[in-house]
Amino acid sequence: MSQHGTRTDLPTQMMPARAIGLLALGASLLAIPAAGLADEVEFNRDIRPILRETCFRCHGPDSGSRKADLRLDRREDAIKAGAIKPGDLDASEAIARIFSEDPEEVMPPPKSHKSLNAAQKDLIKRWVASGAEYQPHWAFIPPEKAEPPAVKEAEWSKNPIDRFLLARMEEKGLKHAPEADRRTLARRASLDLTGLPPAPADVEAFLNDQAPDAYEKYVDRLLATPAYGEHRARYWLDAARYADTHGIHFDNYREMWSYRDWVINAFTVNKPFDQFTVEQVAGDLIPNRTLEQQVASGFNRCNITTNEGGAIGEEYLVLYARDRTETVSQVFLGLTAGCAVCHDHKFDPISQREFYELAAFFNNTTQGAMDGNIKDTPPIVFVPNPDDRGRSEALGVELSAVKQLFDARRAAVRPEFDKWLASATPETRGTMTPSEGLKLRARLDDRGSTATKSTPGAIELADVGDFDRDQSFSYGAWVKPARAGLGGAILARMDEGEKYRGWDLWLEGGKVGAHIIHEWEGNALKVVSDADLKPGVWSHVLVTYDGSSKASGIKVYVDGKARMLRTDADTLKGTIRTRVPRSASGTRRRRSPMRCTTTSGSTTRPLRPTMSSGSSAPPARPTWSPSRPTSGPRPTSTRRSAGISPRTTRPLARSPRGRRRSNASRPPSSRAGPSPTS
Repeated sequence: MSQHGTRTDLPTQMMPARAIGLLALGASLLAIPAAGLADEVEFNRDIRPILRETCFRCHGPDSGSRKADLRLDRREDAIKAGAIKPGDLDASEAIARIFSEDPEEVMPPPKSHKSLNAAQKDLIKRWVASGAEYQPHWAFIPPEKAEPPAVKEAEWSKNPIDRFLLARMEEKGLKHAPEADRRTLARRASLDLTGLPPAPADVEAFLNDQAPDAYEKYVDRLLATPAYGEHRARYWLDAARYADTHGIHFDNYREMWSYRDWVINAFTVNKPFDQFTVEQVAGDLIPNRTLEQQVASGFNRCNITTNEGGAIGEEYLVLYARDRTETVSQVFLGLTAGCAVCHDHKFDPISQREFYELAAFFNNTTQGAMDGNIKDTPPIVFVPNPDDRGRSEALGVELSAVKQLFDARRAAVRPEFDKWLASATPETRGTMTPSEGLKLRARLDDRGSTATKSTPGAIELADVGDFDRDQSFSYGAWVKPARAGLGGAILARMDEGEKYRGWDLWLEGGKVGAHIIHEWEGNALKVVSDADLKPGVWSHVLVTYDGSSKASGIKVYVDGKARMLRTDADTLKGTIRTRVPRSASGTRRRRSPMRCTTTSGSTTRPLRPTMSSGSSAPPARPTWSPSRPTSGPRPTSTRRSAGISPRTTRPLARSPRGRRRSNASRPPSSRAGPSPTS
């Protein structure tokens, strides 16, 4: 602002992305006076408002309400229909209708309750006589620089914009406001540029600075502060739909604040707007891209995502592409392209075909449909803290060298390893299994074990696995489901009489899950993996827990590979220790062990449960039983809802009293296993 309340000329290098809205306003101001002070009729200023108010309802872009198949919003259509013949008033049907006194012929018709006054009719007549030139919306007209108009109070103007404003005020007979004092001006500038009141010392320095460019220097100091970048970035991040959660379903935490910091820094250092645009839309595609450019492309990952069980992946990939297309159109083009999702845009020059041509650029992302309810949904890039960048880059080089040494060593010893493997037996291999921290490795086969067999085909393991929530431990099993969709416990130490206190490994509809419970459901952890185990195939399943009392501290591995997990409960606060012994899966009696069969269909296999404590990492070669899970619950009904923001629905299960409620809140079933069913 100048000292009387209008903005001063800022140096060219100080007007980039930060002032894009102001540039648009300035451009419109520059274009107005030349036409506004002239006698010629201008379509956008003089004619479009009249047609929009009185004619476009029946003869505009809306095909549903259009009458007589006549469009007056497009020049070529109006001329083709004979409504307008540029330069020829007598041959222009629109002129005849506008000036007609016949109620059956006059336009607009009396029943529309619209009418034109004499001045409006004269404007339309002059416009047609002068050639009936149309103009696109002002946003699509390149701005043209105009000479500042002459004004009566030239001494009042401190910059060219003041001249344009003053000319219009003088035309309307208005007086400008009195000039603001310096203290007020300092406060206004600080609130506008940083969102904060100025520091008293800065105000005093500005008051005491008698240099002609004192205000410009004060503004430059504000622009150089982090507060300026933060204040400007707030508006951009809102438009870019930035958030630190996924948006729907569980709305879990999303870690992408490095993109937020990139935006703040871009405004603070005054990044040129072309770079600001390219790096956000396609920073990851730039040749020889930098880490910062990859971070900038996080703009494309700000869309809402889901991990709802009933969601259709392909549908959501389409919704994600649509969201990116609409956002790019809004923030970079200034257009609401969303209308063209279903039909050609009625008001903006965007066809439905053009919308999907643009959407194609955003339909080739490697992002999956489901976010996994995790903070860093792939693909991701590791971003070290600024202080650690140098060492991180050096480590990358060092690790590359170490990997080369490792690969060379592996190739050198391969012949020796192959020779050993050819003669190795299960017994010799077993002696090499690491055992540090191992609490139990029971060989439950015909050669005997320390387990108590309570009934044929069922086992109980006393005084094993009595862990607490602040301990790290892991447990696993070899599992071979007889068929798809099975459910039930595989391994558990859980007391139904104490609201299922304890822990377990179980199957939920063929997916691996785990509970760590003080009291179900308000004081417990529950996670379920993202994919079913393959029926009829032996799979090694391992659960690790880091003692954090958080669902994020539970990991599930299938055949050595970590699975993405759905979190159904994350509120553990109490102990998980219980007096019941650890047991293998199956039905449960109150204050009694779990039971399970050790067969899988017609296949039996030695049962080797493995359990370790003291480390969140799994044992090097953990094993568990091949037991067949007990029969799971009956299939449950599901609901789906589509759209940009689908309802947060889950599969539903019938409660014991007949009420329907979500599975996440259903208490464990004594017939289906030690935890809720879905």
